[in-house]
Amino acid sequence: MTPREQVHIAKFRVLDGGMASELEFLGADIRGPLWSAHVLEDAPEKVIAVHRSYLEAGANVLLTASYQVSRKGYAEYGLDRGRADAALLRSVELANRARRAFPQKEILIAASLGPYGAALHDGSEYHGNYDCTFAELVHFHEERIAVLAGSNADLLAFETIPSLEEARAIGDACKSWPDLAVWFSFTCRNANEVVHGESLCACAEFAAGLSQTVAIGINCTQPAFIPGLIAELRRASDKPIVVYPNSGEGWDAEHRCWTGSTDPAEFGALAKGWFSAGADLVGGCCRTRPAHIRQVAAALI
Repeated sequence: MTPREQVHIAKFRVLDGGMASELEFLGADIRGPLWSAHVLEDAPEKVIAVHRSYLEAGANVLLTASYQVSRKGYAEYGLDRGRADAALLRSVELANRARRAFPQKEILIAASLGPYGAALHDGSEYHGNYDCTFAELVHFHEERIAVLAGSNADLLAFETIPSLEEARAIGDACKSWPDLAVWFSFTCRNANEVVHGESLCACAEFAAGLSQTVAIGINCTQPAFIPGLIAELRRASDKPIVVYPNSGEGWDAEHRCWTGSTDPAEFGALAKGWFSAGADLVGGCCRTRPAHIRQVAAALI
């Protein structure tokens, strides 16, 4: 992994978009508890195709298809730890294969790591109320860091962090790897609070104080909240800011489906405002597609 001193987020402006939803559009079955992680084994060529589609749309930062991968999650599905570790490394290699197809372009690979709640398959990453000890939370993150620290990823992207406690657990987990480059990206319920209830400002101040942190951001959040959240991040820290909200569609938990619609051109217009508000790197999360990222790239012109 590239040492943190060599990772300069601010020179990369366009992040990719949703992985799982784009895999669905390509015909992949992600209905199981491991979500897009299934595709790493069953159809790796589809993962590469998604990466390439985002690079062709203008992205120069790729998130790996590893958000849902962990030893804990795999064990609950009856799979051993070796298989989980191999999936983490495979996700980085697939992103690297996509990157090698664009030799003329400087591309950053961020190894995606979801929160503890993502391994529980019950949506608890969207409230952060876990039934585990702090030590267990630290151990959960340490296991994955230990695997990816020796990979070809340029940084680790801790995503959809719901609480200050989980951010602190990640900070503790990173202590054994002082040369890691990481970013912290929080999921928020309004324009100033993470979903667990703490202020984003407090979470960002903590993350900014860690030597490994190269950027702080927001993901898996409604676009309407992003301008206020950027202001909170800017108030808390001078670290580069990463924002990648959802498409704007809503999730119906009862019927397990998305509602509403999204317009890539409108998303691009919003992205222009996010850049103006102080975001350094902009992309998309759930339900965003290459068309959205193409509009984000156009917002910089």
